[in-house]
Amino acid sequence: MKIEFSAIGGYSEVGMNMCAFKIGDEVIICDMGFYLPEVVRLQDEEIVKTNLTREELIHLHVIPNDEVIKDWQTKVKAIVLPHCHLDHTGSVPYLAGFYDCPIIGSPYTLEVLKSILKDEGVRLKNKLRVLNGNDFFKITENITLEFQNIPHSTPQTMLAIFHTPEGIIIYGNDFKLDNNPTLGPKPNYKRLGELGEKGVKLLVCDALYAHEDRKTPSELVAKEMLKDVMLGIENTDNLVIVTTFASHIARLKSIIEFGNKMGRKIVILGRSMNKYISAAENIQLVNFSKDAVITKYGEDVRKKLREIQKNPGKYLVICTGHQGEPRSILMRIATKELPYEFKHGDQVIFACKVIPAPINIANRAAMEAKLKQKGVRLFKDI
Repeated sequence: MKIEFSAIGGYSEVGMNMCAFKIGDEVIICDMGFYLPEVVRLQDEEIVKTNLTREELIHLHVIPNDEVIKDWQTKVKAIVLPHCHLDHTGSVPYLAGFYDCPIIGSPYTLEVLKSILKDEGVRLKNKLRVLNGNDFFKITENITLEFQNIPHSTPQTMLAIFHTPEGIIIYGNDFKLDNNPTLGPKPNYKRLGELGEKGVKLLVCDALYAHEDRKTPSELVAKEMLKDVMLGIENTDNLVIVTTFASHIARLKSIIEFGNKMGRKIVILGRSMNKYISAAENIQLVNFSKDAVITKYGEDVRKKLREIQKNPGKYLVICTGHQGEPRSILMRIATKELPYEFKHGDQVIFACKVIPAPINIANRAAMEAKLKQKGVRLFKDI
């Protein structure tokens, strides 16, 4: 019995993650992600993904080309999704149905996946199998999956650990060794040490900033930076907008906490925000609805923004737009597509970094230019 590995996508670009392990005559797939820059481009050109075939999406470099494992198709025993980000899960509606196997993920990851499938109007034949951290699932007689919690910028991210006759395989694509996470447990170093002592046959790991010679700061540091900006800057009469990843529930938790301390009415805008927050609330991970008004649909968003315009100093708005996405709430406000007129001194806090892909960098620069023209104060990389 030998182990083979196929790097299908995500190993020469940021996104479109997908790989496969072949252990003897059995195959496990990890991740099925979008190439997000191309997804943004399609949205910008108002091309609907669901109108395109699998082959067209592969040709457009939106989803991974799984033709490279065509000979393994009937041998696939499971699709494992270690976390919910779209560059790891976005292709599931378009590819998973070609494999006769379950999809395994944490409660939060699968809750988000259900929402994605609903949005895309897709019903998969694949069964969804929930696996919690520290738990095991016997996929076949020869392969047992273990999940271990590992901090990342979305809840319930897991290290996928495969116990096989040939040894241990660990897949950890996106993680942070954060000893002070603000939501969820810190890494289980004791268990990782035990696995190391047993001997790891194959380790596949990566992270967006792995190439940088520094320690990635804890989420607790990000929380303190947010606190310093949100509570330490004079903003009595101006609107404060905070934008970050909709899936970064820990960061949203901190933003809402400080919004309450500011004494402001907290308004969360947009379908994307609602999708990830609803998933977290469905599994009782958080309860943001008790502290914030969540407005997701077009006319309701417009109505709420008109209300905010009357007295902006009373409100804290949380919305998408941190990457300068053309159809995001923040960009649509900046371009006057949505009815809020920025006034001099309004504040926009970018509680995130720009993803280092050319289209993200360009879109974000364009957004910042528009906001500065309107006299908006920007706080970046918080």
